[in-house]
Amino acid sequence: MAINKPLAGLTVVSIEQAVAAPMCSARLADAGARVIKIERSEGETARHYDAAVHDMSAYFVWLNRGKQSTVFDLKNAADIAVVKSMLAKADVFVQNLAPGAIDRLGLSPKVLHQSNPRLITVGIVGYGQDTDYAEMRAYDMLVQAESGLCAVTGTADAACKVGVSVADIATGMNAHAAVLEALIERSITGKGKAIKIAMFDGLADWMNVPLLHYEHQSKETARHGLSHASIYPYRRLDCKDGSIVIAVQHSGEWHRLCCEVLKQPELETDPRFATNALRVQNREALDEKLEPVFAAMTRTEAFRMVEDAKLASATVSSVADLSTHPALRRVKGVANGKVFSLAAPPLHPDIEMAVIPDVGEHTDEIRAEFGQMLQPIE
Repeated sequence: MAINKPLAGLTVVSIEQAVAAPMCSARLADAGARVIKIERSEGETARHYDAAVHDMSAYFVWLNRGKQSTVFDLKNAADIAVVKSMLAKADVFVQNLAPGAIDRLGLSPKVLHQSNPRLITVGIVGYGQDTDYAEMRAYDMLVQAESGLCAVTGTADAACKVGVSVADIATGMNAHAAVLEALIERSITGKGKAIKIAMFDGLADWMNVPLLHYEHQSKETARHGLSHASIYPYRRLDCKDGSIVIAVQHSGEWHRLCCEVLKQPELETDPRFATNALRVQNREALDEKLEPVFAAMTRTEAFRMVEDAKLASATVSSVADLSTHPALRRVKGVANGKVFSLAAPPLHPDIEMAVIPDVGEHTDEIRAEFGQMLQPIE
């Protein structure tokens, strides 16, 4: 463990599976915290999604680097006693068991704080526990659909989920931020706290712009594929040999697009296009002006012209393109004794090589360390 990492010296215990909670604890591990992961004897859910990376799951190697894996039977009194001893010394406890399960195990925040008032507990749930949806099952795509995200994602003909697990990822990021806030608060008050993070809340927050448009303008946000619903022109355009994405977000960029790229300065003051709201409203008419200009150019020509006009643009990259992208930063990991690389975490792109733990690899070590340290919490 690197001494100069910001969370070095902190201990995190997690009873976690899948993506949301492991995302939170992975970020804490990247920052130097010791993360002790408690799994079932067969390993947690994400271990079994696939065997893409040296016979380990891509999801698992992404989110579990640098953690210690233990196997404890949470229905066994002796094992629970060890877990309670760990939590009596820990700084953070992260779990995403089904609602109520943690209480039945005798690991509720109220019980744990009796022995360790500095402990920060994080419970990840699908929906707010004070709502009618408290007991609803919540998986990533279900929450994407329930939150309305799918209604604004896709094409005019078909609603889609986002291609990665954004509900889980948002939840893990929110939980990570909440832990950091709680650590700052604890440094002032000396006390831990109980945190609840709901998956639905994270995506509902992300949906605020469509929600506000609906509630204040009675406007349903339509699906436009690779085109922005409320900023225009911000879309993919087809060239002779491929596509380019351009973005025009303010009047200066609109001026440069009309004069330097389209070579149609009269469009700048055309009453149909004079403001962003009007351009959004009249996007089909504007497309008739845009599309022929780009269709007559190669992608290289289009990129050069857009760049010369100081406008933003992008390539629609495939995953294969991402694999060799010049902006992609990588870190190394070890899975089943073999080195692999993956995209670097944005907060710590320079982390050292981290090992992905085998199921229960550290159980004996952890049992020896914590088994005799404290009397179990009553």
